[in-house]
Amino acid sequence: MDVERTSLPGIGLRHVFTTERGRQLGVVSHRTGRRDLVVYDKDDPDTCVVSVALTGEEANGLAELLDSDRVVERLAELHRQVEGLVTEQLPIAAGSPFAGRPLAATQARTRTGASIVAVVRAGNVIASPRPDFVFAAGDIVVAVGTGEGTAAVADILASG
Repeated sequence: MDVERTSLPGIGLRHVFTTERGRQLGVVSHRTGRRDLVVYDKDDPDTCVVSVALTGEEANGLAELLDSDRVVERLAELHRQVEGLVTEQLPIAAGSPFAGRPLAATQARTRTGASIVAVVRAGNVIASPRPDFVFAAGDIVVAVGTGEGTAAVADILASG
């Protein structure tokens, strides 16, 4: 799929692609962080028929909905491409000191060098969770780093 990128002076960037059925869809990324999801007229690709304004958070949520099944798949591919990189899926057990606490409280990146890149909750993937994301018992945390770093994240999540 080819994505056409166009600079919009004073506004931001526009990315447009054409679906298999010939419909053009686009995203206008404003400098303010707002995103506009745009559907163009099939017969006149210069005419917008629908535009939906999204906040940055809404745009991220939509991206997760559209691509949630592929997050772990992409991490596995990255692992195959980068020697020494490990991806681990780590459970938040009922007795974890971080059940009910935010990701930031783990200080995982600072303490281990490994990154928490996603959380799987009830079958839904939360990609790139924010520092204020609160863990729940039963969550599966996806950590990426060295083997030593991800093992250290597992220890933190299990015992603090």
